[in-house]
Amino acid sequence: MNMNVPHLHLLLNHIPTIGGAAAIALLIIAFVRKSDDLKRIALEATYVVALLTFPAYMSGVGAQQSLLTTPDVSQTFVDAHWDAAIFTFTLLQLAGAFSWLALWKWRRSGRWPTTLVTGVVVLSVLSFATAARTASLGGEIRHPEIIVSGQTGEEAQGATDAQAATDAQLDTDPGWISGRGLGRWITDKVWVWPASEALHFIGLWLILGIVLIANLRLLGFMRAVPYSAVHRMLPWAALGLAINVVTGMIFTTATPDQYGLNVSFLWKIVFLVVAGLSLLYTTVFEGPWHVDAGKEPPLRVKIAGATAILSWVLVMYFGRMLPFLGNAF
Repeated sequence: MNMNVPHLHLLLNHIPTIGGAAAIALLIIAFVRKSDDLKRIALEATYVVALLTFPAYMSGVGAQQSLLTTPDVSQTFVDAHWDAAIFTFTLLQLAGAFSWLALWKWRRSGRWPTTLVTGVVVLSVLSFATAARTASLGGEIRHPEIIVSGQTGEEAQGATDAQAATDAQLDTDPGWISGRGLGRWITDKVWVWPASEALHFIGLWLILGIVLIANLRLLGFMRAVPYSAVHRMLPWAALGLAINVVTGMIFTTATPDQYGLNVSFLWKIVFLVVAGLSLLYTTVFEGPWHVDAGKEPPLRVKIAGATAILSWVLVMYFGRMLPFLGNAF
């Protein structure tokens, strides 16, 4: 059987719930045992779960486009699932961002920032709750027996008629606190899209500039500079990534049909995940950290540096190819 976007979403949509629950459990165990090593692993796991939520969410955007072509699929259920997914995605990205910043601060000072770690715990618990609700709503899209079980035929028909009426109302007035409502607001405001495009490119070049400086050192260039000196610049790359996540969400929310089934966009997300993993490696792992002034990096560190640069170049390439390879624009 060939893998398509809905199949991919079914494969990935358990990451926010199961992965999030595992990360929370690790955080709790780390606090109970007062183990810095477990705390580091738990924060790294939270970051990775947040990162892998990208393909989980974006494949859901594509699955949504496929589902809405099916006559017996309710727009109400699809929209409810989408709205919950946006909240889950936002909370998980905040938890991942706080985790990364806590790890960066720990690497530089050797101490854990209590406020940031507490924020990770709170955001992780909230995101798990919303992820569980999102998963439940996703099941209702193709499993109406969850809703109508125990109802009489007349009650089930009444629920179906009410659902159809709600679908018709949502089509004309989805409400702005929703995926479709927010998308409509973005497209109605003529300044939002061009402003987001400008910010997206600023964020991208901010990322690429810092990534080049940091990873060229890992490739053996600028030997007079210790890696710990360029390490302090990584939050600027993280800021650029945050800008791109926000603006990218604006684009996909406004016109999900242009992105969800676009093969170029899917490859962009794949390499974005690789780039995010490389950022974690250069932030906290021992290999890069011990590249001192005048020291030649070991081979594994050079491979990591080359992978980081290549992955961001490919993110840019597939982003530029969106109108051409995917034929969706």
